[in-house]
Amino acid sequence: MSETKGNPGMRVVELLSAWKSILGGSTPMMSIEITRECPLTCPGCYAYGKEHLGGAVTLRSLSDYRGDALVDGILALVRQHRPLHVSLVGGEPLVRHRELSRVLPILSEMGVHAMVVTSAVIPVPAAWTKIRRATVAVSVDGLPEHHDVRRKPATYERILKNIAECRVNIHGTITRPMLERPGYIEEYIAFWSAREEVARIWVSLYTPQKGETSAEMLSDRDREVVAEELLKARARHPKLLMNPGIAEAIRRPPRDPGDCMFARMSTNFSADLKTRVEPCIFGGNPDCSHCGCAVSSGLHWVKTMQLGFVKIEHLARGSVAIGSVVGKLRRGYREHPRWTRPLPIGESTATGQKTA
Repeated sequence: MSETKGNPGMRVVELLSAWKSILGGSTPMMSIEITRECPLTCPGCYAYGKEHLGGAVTLRSLSDYRGDALVDGILALVRQHRPLHVSLVGGEPLVRHRELSRVLPILSEMGVHAMVVTSAVIPVPAAWTKIRRATVAVSVDGLPEHHDVRRKPATYERILKNIAECRVNIHGTITRPMLERPGYIEEYIAFWSAREEVARIWVSLYTPQKGETSAEMLSDRDREVVAEELLKARARHPKLLMNPGIAEAIRRPPRDPGDCMFARMSTNFSADLKTRVEPCIFGGNPDCSHCGCAVSSGLHWVKTMQLGFVKIEHLARGSVAIGSVVGKLRRGYREHPRWTRPLPIGESTATGQKTA
């Protein structure tokens, strides 16, 4: 979560705000797939996987909303769950740019930080960068030799045109083929770091589903190489969000969703604004032992930090116990699955019943 525009890192003041949110029975983060539509057909896209929503339904089969229904639906979820930070994803959220132009100022006035995660296949409205608590994160998966093949028609040429006169963050996902050429990661970060439109850069590693075998998966040795290269790149490029703690989380990710601070502290909804995405934003059956999620890595490091004599992790777990009791006093309250126990794969997305 960010206190200032363009900074996805969580600061101490925000940790305290998150603590207050948890004590009130709310998860501090939320992700909403605001549309099932996307003009891209990216290989390995978890959102359109058959198991993303548990196997009973898929993102493309859900009903989604537009116009007043979407605006009202997003705001209703935020008011019900009281997050401090909302990620608005898809599909491609810019397909609903008119609705987002109405939602983002309202969320900012409510004190909620919002981040639109997009391919920038459609022009990013310059007015969004003037909204105090709004951030745009553009997904760019590697240099043109990989990105333009994977994510066409959202090519480099189109992205640069569509973010002109804006202020954005860049998020890249590293896959194994990108490591075949020495200096690739440095070249990628250097390119985007030099752009005036770019405020911050952060990097994820490709996260597979359990049992997956694909050319994009990274080995344990690959993860070591990436962690080392990102630390070196951070010394040269201050826009890159990286430090030794995050690098260590890349090397040794959370064991399972119950061990993942991000999974425990985020409530995620799909395009019908009812179906839950579980056990985390990836849905399905993610292989946590090879997790490369940038937010998960960041919070996995954050939970080892201390406030006084208490680790953030211990503070969060104690607060969850209190919040679980307080939340039950609220009308329509639904407890987060990992506040009481890890959620078994195959159990509830929307109804709390077995889906497999």
